[in-house]
Amino acid sequence: MFVRVHPILKPMRVLLLAGVAALVLSACASNRSSMAQPDFAGQPGMQSQQTLVELTQRYKKQPRDKVTIIYYAAALRAAGQSEQAVAVLERGMSILPKDVDIRIAYAKALTAAGRFEQATKVIDGAINPAAPDWNALLVKGAILDQQGRNGEARAVYAQALLTAPNEASLEANLGLSYAMTNELEKAELHLRKAVGMRGANSQIRQNLALVIGLQGRFDECRALFARELPPDQVEANMAYIRALLTQQNRWDLIKGDT
Repeated sequence: MFVRVHPILKPMRVLLLAGVAALVLSACASNRSSMAQPDFAGQPGMQSQQTLVELTQRYKKQPRDKVTIIYYAAALRAAGQSEQAVAVLERGMSILPKDVDIRIAYAKALTAAGRFEQATKVIDGAINPAAPDWNALLVKGAILDQQGRNGEARAVYAQALLTAPNEASLEANLGLSYAMTNELEKAELHLRKAVGMRGANSQIRQNLALVIGLQGRFDECRALFARELPPDQVEANMAYIRALLTQQNRWDLIKGDT
């Protein structure tokens, strides 16, 4: 069985942020002009594989359908096939070159592939300066975070929160931004707020568990993971957290269960 170890457990600078990875569920923000974009990264391995199989078949039948293109690319990203997702969306851009939803999905795929400069140009083309879409700002912030420009990223999230204050993904990204600079208490604060919001999904709850685990609170961390993942994935994540803490020589800096 494929065991997913969540991306936050990779070195902190290559976190896969919620703006790139997580499903945005709410469509009620006043400046929302784009569609809710899918994400399958929080699915268990077998379910993720089945999703990819189904969407591959759907894409073969409807390769020019906008929603199919976006969903198929999201499934490819979740399966770790970022470059293939980029290729699918490049074809989508050739079909619908001015479509905001395709641009946002394309920027996400480019970011997942580590092509940050290109992703920035694409997402900037999707942002209307007079009335920016919060979903596009979400992706812009995630790109900045993955480039290590965390202060700039937080300013972008703050801008988005002015018009979409109840969006869980924005609060979650803000929390992950602080996690990337090892400000774990601030990260936990924002992720706890995100978890309590309408639209919070499993990916966000797993991110909270990870931040708690990185502070050495292993029992609490395990309990949160257990609500979201099968036992083998819970234990794989716990083992990886302990390994990461050992690698970073942080055991003397944390207090908690051992």
